[in-house]
Amino acid sequence: MTYGGLAMPKNGSRDEWVARYERSRQHPVNRVCHTLGIPMVVVSLLLGLVSIGVEGLRIPALSLFVPGWMLQLVGHAFEGKPREFFRDWRFLLVGFPGGS
Repeated sequence: MTYGGLAMPKNGSRDEWVARYERSRQHPVNRVCHTLGIPMVVVSLLLGLVSIGVEGLRIPALSLFVPGWMLQLVGHAFEGKPREFFRDWRFLLVGFPGGS
């Protein structure tokens, strides 16, 4: 199966998923936006979980989550390619730190 001119790894190896992910992020602005935005989202999700038991962390979590996603959307505008996770949700996991 192809998507955006590139083959989709069906149940391929981790390296195949990472290679596909990297090929869809070639524009330097997109790469910077993802390098900054993905860790912001990861930290915000962790803070969000901790905020269940600790008051005062919801605002910091949201203040990282929203701009983190905005950075990624801006990056995709520069790249001119759709977000991979619209086609396959598993690409959400590939971009997280440790996934690539």
